[in-house]
Amino acid sequence: MDAITDNLGLFGHAFLKSLGICLWSMVGSLVLGTMIAGCRVSPVAPLRGFGTLYVNLIRNCPLTVVLFFIAFGLPEIGFNSSYYVFGVTALIIYTAAFVCEALRAGINSVPAGQAEAARAIGLTFFQNMSQVILPQAFRSSIPPLGSVLIAMFKNSAVLGAFGVAGELFSSGVQLTSAQGYAATPVFLAIGLFYLFITIPAGLALQVLERKAVILR
Repeated sequence: MDAITDNLGLFGHAFLKSLGICLWSMVGSLVLGTMIAGCRVSPVAPLRGFGTLYVNLIRNCPLTVVLFFIAFGLPEIGFNSSYYVFGVTALIIYTAAFVCEALRAGINSVPAGQAEAARAIGLTFFQNMSQVILPQAFRSSIPPLGSVLIAMFKNSAVLGAFGVAGELFSSGVQLTSAQGYAATPVFLAIGLFYLFITIPAGLALQVLERKAVILR
């Protein structure tokens, strides 16, 4: 237990940094995933092709491959930033593909007559999506979106292996390899801190799901 009690400050800082990674990645992946879902159902063929290519390419690549190309490939072509920015960017790009598919399923669950009625009164595709389709799609997509986001919170631990210093996983590696603490209590504590992120997130999603049922 000395590994935990002696390093509470380090664990606290690492928890906040991991929480920040999760929040930035959640917002970014929801925004990007919604845009890609719009492309997937767009009446414009090139946009549909782009959305399909993006999802099939990213969803079938391991997260570590996406991280590798972002963290080490972008600097090779002149894009330089911190590993924190690269890591969050890779996590957004990767998770957005799964958000897109969860949201597309919600879009397909909206009765086709509603989209046809929106077109009949003169709404554009963008107005139709933003005012009619997406509000209903998000409500029906809360369970799969929640699963995607919770998986993303856990995937954020991979960033520690790609140079993102100070988050929970990299802090655990530092304590065990550099300072000689036993690995078992350190990584048990890290697992507990991840539960502090995922369990409240799951409870919040359950509340949102119940409210969505009432709204429907």
